[in-house]
Amino acid sequence: MRTSPLWAGDQFRNVHPIIPNLRDPNAAMPTLSEFLCGGERRVPRGPLPSMNPLDTWIRQPVTRLRATWLGHSTLLIEIDGIRVLTDPVWGLRASPSQLAGPKRFQPVPVPLRAMPPIDLVIVSHDHYDHLDYPTIHELAKRDVPFVTSLGVGAHLEAWGVQPERIVELDWWESHRLPNSELTVTATPSQHFSGRGLLHGRNTTLWSSLVIRSPRHTVFFSGDTGLTTEYQTIRERFGPFDLVMLEVGAFDPAWGDMHLGPKNALEALKLLGGGPFLPVHWGTFNLAMHAWDEPPETLLELGPKAGVQLVMPRLGEPIEPAHAERVEPWWRDIDTVGRQPGPDAKREVTMPKAMPWPID
Repeated sequence: MRTSPLWAGDQFRNVHPIIPNLRDPNAAMPTLSEFLCGGERRVPRGPLPSMNPLDTWIRQPVTRLRATWLGHSTLLIEIDGIRVLTDPVWGLRASPSQLAGPKRFQPVPVPLRAMPPIDLVIVSHDHYDHLDYPTIHELAKRDVPFVTSLGVGAHLEAWGVQPERIVELDWWESHRLPNSELTVTATPSQHFSGRGLLHGRNTTLWSSLVIRSPRHTVFFSGDTGLTTEYQTIRERFGPFDLVMLEVGAFDPAWGDMHLGPKNALEALKLLGGGPFLPVHWGTFNLAMHAWDEPPETLLELGPKAGVQLVMPRLGEPIEPAHAERVEPWWRDIDTVGRQPGPDAKREVTMPKAMPWPID
Protein backbone atom coordinates (compact mmCIF):
# COMPACT_ATOMS: atom_id res chain seq x y z
CA MET A 1 0.00 0.00 0.00
CA ARG A 2 2.76 2.44 0.93
CA THR A 3 4.48 1.96 -2.43
CA SER A 4 1.34 2.97 -4.31
CA PRO A 5 1.54 6.35 -6.08
CA LEU A 6 -1.93 6.98 -4.62
CA TRP A 7 -0.68 6.71 -1.02
CA ALA A 8 -0.10 10.07 0.65
CA GLY A 9 1.68 9.20 3.90
CA ASP A 10 -1.26 7.95 5.92
CA GLN A 11 -4.08 7.46 3.42
CA PHE A 12 -5.00 7.09 -0.24
CA ARG A 13 -6.09 10.07 -2.30
CA ASN A 14 -7.59 10.98 -5.65
CA VAL A 15 -4.66 12.25 -7.71
CA HIS A 16 -6.35 13.34 -10.92
CA PRO A 17 -7.60 16.94 -11.09
CA ILE A 18 -11.30 17.01 -10.28
CA ILE A 19 -13.55 18.48 -12.96
CA PRO A 20 -14.79 21.91 -11.81
CA ASN A 21 -18.40 22.44 -10.70
CA LEU A 22 -19.22 18.79 -9.97
CA ARG A 23 -19.94 19.72 -6.37
CA ASP A 24 -22.30 22.65 -5.78
CA PRO A 25 -20.45 24.93 -3.33
CA ASN A 26 -23.76 26.40 -2.20
CA ALA A 27 -25.32 23.03 -1.40
CA ALA A 28 -25.11 22.08 2.26
CA MET A 29 -24.89 18.52 3.45
CA PRO A 30 -28.36 17.27 4.44
CA THR A 31 -28.93 17.44 8.17
CA LEU A 32 -29.87 14.34 10.13
CA SER A 33 -33.46 15.53 10.46
CA GLU A 34 -33.63 16.20 6.73
CA PHE A 35 -32.34 12.73 6.02
CA LEU A 36 -34.80 11.20 8.46
CA CYS A 37 -37.86 13.20 7.45
CA GLY A 38 -37.03 15.19 4.32
CA GLY A 39 -37.51 14.48 0.65
CA GLU A 40 -40.43 12.87 -1.12
CA ARG A 41 -40.95 9.39 -2.54
CA ARG A 42 -37.58 8.18 -1.34
CA VAL A 43 -38.75 4.56 -1.23
CA PRO A 44 -41.24 2.76 -3.47
CA ARG A 45 -44.65 1.83 -2.15
CA GLY A 46 -43.85 -1.86 -2.30
CA PRO A 47 -41.30 -4.36 -3.59
CA LEU A 48 -40.18 -3.80 -7.17
CA PRO A 49 -40.92 -6.38 -9.86
CA SER A 50 -38.27 -9.09 -9.88
CA MET A 51 -37.57 -12.43 -11.53
CA ASN A 52 -36.03 -15.69 -10.39
CA PRO A 53 -33.04 -16.30 -12.68
CA LEU A 54 -32.11 -19.80 -11.53
CA ASP A 55 -33.64 -21.64 -14.49
CA THR A 56 -32.04 -19.24 -16.98
CA TRP A 57 -28.64 -19.54 -15.31
CA ILE A 58 -28.64 -23.27 -16.05
CA ARG A 59 -28.34 -22.50 -19.77
CA GLN A 60 -25.24 -20.89 -21.26
CA PRO A 61 -25.84 -17.46 -22.82
CA VAL A 62 -25.89 -17.60 -26.61
CA THR A 63 -23.45 -14.70 -26.90
CA ARG A 64 -21.29 -15.94 -24.00
CA LEU A 65 -21.96 -12.67 -22.14
CA ARG A 66 -24.88 -12.20 -19.77
CA ALA A 67 -25.50 -9.99 -16.75
CA THR A 68 -28.08 -10.29 -13.98
CA TRP A 69 -28.68 -7.28 -11.76
CA LEU A 70 -29.45 -8.49 -8.24
CA GLY A 71 -29.88 -5.05 -6.66
CA HIS A 72 -27.75 -1.99 -5.93
CA SER A 73 -24.24 -2.80 -7.28
CA THR A 74 -24.53 -6.58 -7.02
CA LEU A 75 -24.48 -8.36 -10.38
CA LEU A 76 -23.75 -11.84 -11.61
CA ILE A 77 -21.73 -11.48 -14.80
CA GLU A 78 -21.36 -14.58 -16.96
CA ILE A 79 -18.48 -14.03 -19.35
CA ASP A 80 -17.15 -16.84 -21.55
CA GLY A 81 -18.15 -19.50 -19.05
CA ILE A 82 -16.88 -17.68 -15.95
CA ARG A 83 -19.29 -16.43 -13.26
CA VAL A 84 -18.21 -13.16 -11.63
CA LEU A 85 -20.11 -11.67 -8.67
CA THR A 86 -19.67 -7.92 -8.10
CA ASP A 87 -19.92 -6.07 -4.76
CA PRO A 88 -22.16 -8.75 -3.20
CA VAL A 89 -24.60 -7.38 -0.62
CA TRP A 90 -27.34 -9.59 0.78
CA GLY A 91 -27.42 -7.92 4.20
CA LEU A 92 -30.43 -6.10 5.57
CA ARG A 93 -28.69 -2.77 6.12
CA ALA A 94 -25.87 -0.74 4.61
CA SER A 95 -24.64 0.02 8.09
CA PRO A 96 -22.23 -1.11 10.82
CA SER A 97 -25.30 -2.22 12.77
CA GLN A 98 -28.12 -4.55 11.82
CA LEU A 99 -30.36 -2.60 14.20
CA ALA A 100 -29.96 0.87 12.71
CA GLY A 101 -28.85 2.48 9.47
CA PRO A 102 -30.10 2.49 5.87
CA LYS A 103 -32.32 -0.55 5.41
CA ARG A 104 -32.92 -2.24 2.09
CA PHE A 105 -36.41 -1.76 0.68
CA GLN A 106 -35.92 -4.41 -2.00
CA PRO A 107 -35.06 -8.07 -1.34
CA VAL A 108 -32.44 -9.84 -3.41
CA PRO A 109 -34.19 -11.99 -6.06
CA VAL A 110 -32.14 -15.06 -5.12
CA PRO A 111 -31.16 -16.22 -1.62
CA LEU A 112 -27.41 -16.34 -1.20
CA ARG A 113 -27.53 -20.04 -0.37
CA ALA A 114 -29.28 -20.70 -3.71
CA MET A 115 -26.64 -18.97 -5.83
CA PRO A 116 -24.86 -21.22 -8.33
CA PRO A 117 -21.10 -21.82 -8.03
CA ILE A 118 -19.22 -18.53 -8.33
CA ASP A 119 -15.79 -18.44 -9.98
CA LEU A 120 -14.75 -14.99 -8.75
CA VAL A 121 -15.98 -12.25 -6.39
CA ILE A 122 -14.84 -8.68 -6.96
CA VAL A 123 -15.18 -5.93 -4.34
CA SER A 124 -14.60 -2.37 -5.53
CA HIS A 125 -14.20 -0.67 -2.14
CA ASP A 126 -15.04 -0.96 1.54
CA HIS A 127 -18.27 1.05 1.98
CA TYR A 128 -21.08 -0.82 3.67
CA ASP A 129 -23.31 -0.96 0.61
CA HIS A 130 -20.48 -2.67 -1.34
CA LEU A 131 -18.64 -4.68 1.31
CA ASP A 132 -21.18 -6.47 3.48
CA TYR A 133 -20.06 -8.50 6.49
CA PRO A 134 -22.86 -11.11 6.61
CA THR A 135 -22.50 -11.74 2.88
CA ILE A 136 -18.71 -12.07 2.96
CA HIS A 137 -18.92 -14.24 6.07
CA GLU A 138 -21.17 -16.63 4.16
CA LEU A 139 -19.11 -16.53 0.95
CA ALA A 140 -16.00 -17.28 3.00
CA LYS A 141 -17.39 -20.78 3.46
CA ARG A 142 -17.16 -21.32 -0.30
CA ASP A 143 -13.93 -21.99 -2.14
CA VAL A 144 -14.17 -18.82 -4.20
CA PRO A 145 -11.37 -16.31 -4.89
CA PHE A 146 -11.69 -12.55 -4.33
CA VAL A 147 -10.17 -9.63 -6.22
CA THR A 148 -10.36 -6.25 -4.53
CA SER A 149 -8.63 -2.91 -4.04
CA LEU A 150 -5.52 -2.37 -1.93
CA GLY A 151 -6.18 -2.78 1.78
CA VAL A 152 -9.68 -4.22 1.52
CA GLY A 153 -8.32 -7.75 1.81
CA ALA A 154 -7.75 -7.19 5.53
CA HIS A 155 -11.52 -7.06 6.04
CA LEU A 156 -12.03 -10.20 3.98
CA GLU A 157 -9.36 -12.10 5.90
CA ALA A 158 -10.76 -10.96 9.25
CA TRP A 159 -14.17 -12.26 8.20
CA GLY A 160 -12.94 -15.75 7.33
CA VAL A 161 -11.61 -15.64 3.77
CA GLN A 162 -8.28 -17.45 3.54
CA PRO A 163 -5.48 -15.05 2.52
CA GLU A 164 -4.46 -17.25 -0.42
CA ARG A 165 -7.91 -16.61 -1.92
CA ILE A 166 -7.48 -12.81 -1.84
CA VAL A 167 -5.79 -10.66 -4.48
CA GLU A 168 -5.46 -6.90 -3.88
CA LEU A 169 -4.82 -4.57 -6.81
CA ASP A 170 -3.56 -1.03 -7.24
CA TRP A 171 -4.88 0.97 -10.18
CA TRP A 172 -3.74 -0.44 -13.53
CA GLU A 173 -2.68 -3.74 -11.97
CA SER A 174 -4.22 -6.92 -13.36
CA HIS A 175 -4.91 -10.41 -12.12
CA ARG A 176 -5.56 -13.44 -14.29
CA LEU A 177 -7.92 -15.98 -12.79
CA PRO A 178 -6.01 -19.29 -12.54
CA ASN A 179 -6.89 -21.96 -15.11
CA SER A 180 -8.79 -19.44 -17.22
CA GLU A 181 -8.28 -16.64 -19.71
CA LEU A 182 -10.20 -14.13 -17.61
CA THR A 183 -8.33 -11.01 -16.44
CA VAL A 184 -9.48 -8.38 -13.94
CA THR A 185 -7.82 -4.96 -13.91
CA ALA A 186 -8.31 -2.30 -11.23
CA THR A 187 -8.79 1.08 -12.87
CA PRO A 188 -9.27 4.63 -11.53
CA SER A 189 -12.36 5.95 -9.87
CA GLN A 190 -12.98 9.20 -7.99
CA HIS A 191 -14.29 8.30 -4.58
CA PHE A 192 -13.14 7.62 -1.00
CA SER A 193 -13.24 4.83 1.57
CA GLY A 194 -13.85 4.15 5.23
CA ARG A 195 -16.15 2.16 7.51
CA GLY A 196 -15.75 4.13 10.75
CA LEU A 197 -17.39 7.36 11.84
CA LEU A 198 -14.25 8.84 13.36
CA HIS A 199 -11.30 6.95 11.91
CA GLY A 200 -10.13 4.83 9.00
CA ARG A 201 -10.98 7.34 6.28
CA ASN A 202 -9.22 6.51 2.99
CA THR A 203 -6.96 3.85 4.50
CA THR A 204 -8.07 1.42 1.80
CA LEU A 205 -8.28 2.04 -1.94
CA TRP A 206 -11.35 2.38 -4.18
CA SER A 207 -11.41 1.21 -7.81
CA SER A 208 -13.42 0.67 -10.91
CA LEU A 209 -12.75 -2.64 -12.61
CA VAL A 210 -12.33 -3.97 -16.14
CA ILE A 211 -13.15 -7.64 -16.70
CA ARG A 212 -11.75 -9.16 -19.89
CA SER A 213 -12.03 -12.52 -21.59
CA PRO A 214 -10.80 -13.47 -25.07
CA ARG A 215 -14.16 -12.44 -26.57
CA HIS A 216 -15.59 -9.78 -24.27
CA THR A 217 -14.67 -6.76 -22.17
CA VAL A 218 -16.93 -5.20 -19.55
CA PHE A 219 -16.54 -2.20 -17.26
CA PHE A 220 -17.82 -1.93 -13.67
CA SER A 221 -17.61 1.51 -12.07
CA GLY A 222 -17.86 0.72 -8.39
CA ASP A 223 -18.54 4.18 -6.95
CA THR A 224 -17.12 7.29 -8.57
CA GLY A 225 -17.57 10.89 -9.54
CA LEU A 226 -17.10 12.01 -13.12
CA THR A 227 -13.42 11.87 -14.06
CA THR A 228 -11.58 12.27 -17.35
CA GLU A 229 -9.54 9.22 -16.36
CA TYR A 230 -12.35 7.28 -18.02
CA GLN A 231 -10.94 8.39 -21.35
CA THR A 232 -7.64 6.69 -20.49
CA ILE A 233 -9.53 3.56 -19.48
CA ARG A 234 -11.22 3.58 -22.89
CA GLU A 235 -7.88 4.01 -24.67
CA ARG A 236 -6.34 1.09 -22.80
CA PHE A 237 -9.25 -1.35 -22.71
CA GLY A 238 -12.14 -0.25 -24.92
CA PRO A 239 -14.44 -0.81 -26.64
CA PHE A 240 -16.72 -2.34 -24.02
CA ASP A 241 -19.42 -4.93 -24.60
CA LEU A 242 -21.16 -3.82 -21.40
CA VAL A 243 -20.72 -0.77 -19.17
CA MET A 244 -22.11 -0.75 -15.62
CA LEU A 245 -22.15 2.70 -14.02
CA GLU A 246 -23.57 3.90 -10.72
CA VAL A 247 -26.51 6.28 -11.05
CA GLY A 248 -28.13 6.50 -7.61
CA ALA A 249 -27.43 8.09 -4.21
CA PHE A 250 -26.35 11.38 -5.74
CA ASP A 251 -26.60 14.88 -4.30
CA PRO A 252 -25.25 18.32 -5.27
CA ALA A 253 -23.29 18.36 -2.00
CA TRP A 254 -21.24 15.33 -3.01
CA GLY A 255 -21.48 15.58 -6.79
CA ASP A 256 -17.74 15.06 -7.20
CA MET A 257 -17.87 11.62 -5.57
CA HIS A 258 -20.94 10.12 -7.24
CA LEU A 259 -22.10 10.21 -10.83
CA GLY A 260 -25.86 10.39 -10.79
CA PRO A 261 -27.70 9.72 -14.06
CA LYS A 262 -26.60 12.83 -15.98
CA ASN A 263 -22.90 12.46 -15.23
CA ALA A 264 -23.16 8.73 -15.85
CA LEU A 265 -24.07 9.54 -19.45
CA GLU A 266 -21.00 11.78 -19.64
CA ALA A 267 -18.86 8.99 -18.18
CA LEU A 268 -20.26 6.58 -20.74
CA LYS A 269 -19.23 8.98 -23.50
CA LEU A 270 -15.68 9.14 -22.13
CA LEU A 271 -15.60 5.34 -22.05
CA GLY A 272 -16.52 5.20 -25.73
CA GLY A 273 -20.11 4.11 -25.29
CA GLY A 274 -21.43 0.59 -25.32
CA PRO A 275 -24.54 -1.02 -23.83
CA PHE A 276 -25.17 0.75 -20.51
CA LEU A 277 -26.61 -1.07 -17.50
CA PRO A 278 -27.20 1.41 -14.63
CA VAL A 279 -26.59 0.18 -11.09
CA HIS A 280 -26.48 1.53 -7.52
CA TRP A 281 -30.20 2.22 -7.27
CA GLY A 282 -33.46 0.46 -6.47
CA THR A 283 -32.31 -1.15 -3.20
CA PHE A 284 -31.28 1.31 -0.47
CA ASN A 285 -32.39 4.83 0.43
CA LEU A 286 -29.03 6.63 0.58
CA ALA A 287 -29.84 10.14 -0.67
CA MET A 288 -32.58 12.76 -0.76
CA HIS A 289 -33.81 12.25 -4.32
CA ALA A 290 -36.86 10.20 -5.31
CA TRP A 291 -36.09 6.50 -5.55
CA ASP A 292 -37.02 6.38 -9.26
CA GLU A 293 -35.32 9.62 -10.33
CA PRO A 294 -32.22 7.81 -11.71
CA PRO A 295 -34.08 5.53 -14.16
CA GLU A 296 -36.55 8.24 -15.16
CA THR A 297 -33.75 10.68 -15.96
CA LEU A 298 -31.89 8.04 -17.97
CA LEU A 299 -35.02 7.10 -19.87
CA GLU A 300 -35.53 10.75 -20.76
CA LEU A 301 -31.95 11.66 -21.69
CA GLY A 302 -30.40 8.40 -22.83
CA PRO A 303 -32.24 7.94 -26.14
CA LYS A 304 -31.63 11.59 -27.05
CA ALA A 305 -27.90 10.93 -26.66
CA GLY A 306 -28.08 7.75 -28.75
CA VAL A 307 -27.31 5.57 -25.71
CA GLN A 308 -28.22 1.88 -25.70
CA LEU A 309 -29.80 1.49 -22.27
CA VAL A 310 -29.91 -1.98 -20.75
CA MET A 311 -32.38 -1.83 -17.86
CA PRO A 312 -33.59 -5.30 -16.91
CA ARG A 313 -35.82 -6.09 -14.00
CA LEU A 314 -34.13 -7.26 -10.85
CA GLY A 315 -33.08 -10.86 -11.35
CA GLU A 316 -33.64 -10.76 -15.11
CA PRO A 317 -30.64 -12.24 -16.95
CA ILE A 318 -29.91 -10.22 -20.06
CA GLU A 319 -27.43 -10.52 -22.90
CA PRO A 320 -26.35 -6.98 -23.89
CA ALA A 321 -26.12 -7.87 -27.57
CA HIS A 322 -29.76 -8.98 -27.50
CA ALA A 323 -31.13 -6.26 -25.21
CA GLU A 324 -34.42 -4.88 -26.46
CA ARG A 325 -36.10 -1.52 -26.02
CA VAL A 326 -36.35 -0.47 -22.37
CA GLU A 327 -39.74 -0.83 -20.75
CA PRO A 328 -40.22 1.33 -17.62
CA TRP A 329 -41.08 -1.65 -15.44
CA TRP A 330 -40.42 0.33 -12.23
CA ARG A 331 -43.58 2.35 -12.86
CA ASP A 332 -45.61 -0.70 -11.91
CA ILE A 333 -45.12 0.38 -8.29
CA ASP A 334 -45.39 4.17 -8.37
CA THR A 335 -46.98 6.62 -10.76
CA VAL A 336 -44.19 9.10 -11.43
CA GLY A 337 -44.76 12.38 -9.63
CA ARG A 338 -47.80 11.17 -7.68
CA GLN A 339 -47.79 11.52 -3.91
CA PRO A 340 -48.75 8.47 -1.85
CA GLY A 341 -52.22 8.59 -0.38
CA PRO A 342 -53.04 7.86 3.28
CA ASP A 343 -53.82 4.24 2.46
CA ALA A 344 -50.46 3.79 0.71
CA LYS A 345 -48.18 4.56 3.65
CA ARG A 346 -45.28 2.21 4.15
CA GLU A 347 -43.29 1.66 7.32
CA VAL A 348 -39.60 2.29 6.70
CA THR A 349 -36.92 2.09 9.36
CA MET A 350 -34.53 5.00 8.94
CA PRO A 351 -31.08 5.46 10.49
CA LYS A 352 -30.64 7.35 13.74
CA ALA A 353 -27.14 8.48 12.83
CA MET A 354 -24.86 8.24 9.85
CA PRO A 355 -21.67 9.70 8.36
CA TRP A 356 -21.96 12.13 5.44
CA PRO A 357 -22.07 11.25 2.71
CA ILE A 358 -23.14 7.74 3.60
CA ASP A 359 -21.40 6.30 0.53
